[in-house]
Amino acid sequence: MEDKDDLYMEDIPGVKEALQNNDTAAAAAKIEKNLKQQNNIALNIAITGESGSGKSTFVNAFRGMSDDEDSLSAPTGVTETTLEVTPYPHPNYPNVMLWDLPGIGTTKFPAKKYLKLVGFQKFDFFIIISDTCFRENDVKLAQEIQKMKKNFYFVRSKIDNNMRAERRKKDFNKEETLKVIRDDCVQRLGGLGFESPQVFLVSSFELHLYDFNLLHETLDRELPSKKRDALLFVMPNINPEIIRKKKKTLKLRLYWLATLSAAGAAVPLPGLSIAVDAALLVGAVTHYVYAFGLDIPSLQRLSDRTGVSYTDLHAVIISPLAAAEITKELLQKVMTQVGRTASLIAAEEAFRFIPFIGIPVAMGLSFTTTYKVLNVILSELAEDAEKVFEKALGQ
Repeated sequence: MEDKDDLYMEDIPGVKEALQNNDTAAAAAKIEKNLKQQNNIALNIAITGESGSGKSTFVNAFRGMSDDEDSLSAPTGVTETTLEVTPYPHPNYPNVMLWDLPGIGTTKFPAKKYLKLVGFQKFDFFIIISDTCFRENDVKLAQEIQKMKKNFYFVRSKIDNNMRAERRKKDFNKEETLKVIRDDCVQRLGGLGFESPQVFLVSSFELHLYDFNLLHETLDRELPSKKRDALLFVMPNINPEIIRKKKKTLKLRLYWLATLSAAGAAVPLPGLSIAVDAALLVGAVTHYVYAFGLDIPSLQRLSDRTGVSYTDLHAVIISPLAAAEITKELLQKVMTQVGRTASLIAAEEAFRFIPFIGIPVAMGLSFTTTYKVLNVILSELAEDAEKVFEKALGQ
């Protein structure tokens, strides 16, 4: 038996009462509204720092894009390329916006007026980036952000460059080198008057290395609960643990998706439940595919970033739903391959028209079918995501 925490996400206000009063239409409306709200929670992330620190490259990496991919990428270069406050939506989840901010301390954006000029109110948190050492402007910015009761995080970028240079030394030690870089950043920030700073060492070209995962864990811990899922689903699959977190979070929603399906079975109209389930499943499975980065554009972007061909990445995928357009027809085909699903659907349709006992039985069958199908699909897509991750990174 599955643990209760694996079946239920937080209660949706009014749903239990509506179900107890046999008002399935009201229950369905509340569930559907809640699920839509969850998938559209806005998250605005500000990326800032001095010019040339690698802000735009970090924005692109966070969104799973290459610097030179296309017009959707943030422009990069050896000179200051961000001249305005520029929003970059995540390609799969436009509710998550990364804002590439102009370098602090430029003529147009002086340090003293920086937060006001960039419109700090709209941002959920700030990531302050430096590619060498954090300077006085970075500390001033952090202190001003702190006064505004916003969160900020110091990211030391281009760590891959430092590591390549240090590897030439005879006595190179990876962990010791990273410790020296981190300690130097912390000491410099302390010397500028900043107390107990936490610094994350990041390579935008190798997010699976160094501190990017630690940065995500910190953000996940400090963000409001309603914002955490929005962040999680846009996170690049930098390790298997990220994939498992996505699977667990998506699984928490299965109970309400199945309940919504059961509500459709409560109305005695021919074919209505099947129509409700089809639309429900298309939306849910599309979300799964996007979250795991298994849609065609995401796989192509991963290929561009890692140098592993799209064909090789696709070859390890098992689920027919990955790298495919999710349609009702495709889902119906997949559902027939899940044990006893077809017979359960047929039984549900038959029971709906039996007086008195028919509707409750049909609702139970609809709940069971939807939960079972989505659970199987979710598990298969999570497994494919791990295989793609391993292939992309040559593990």
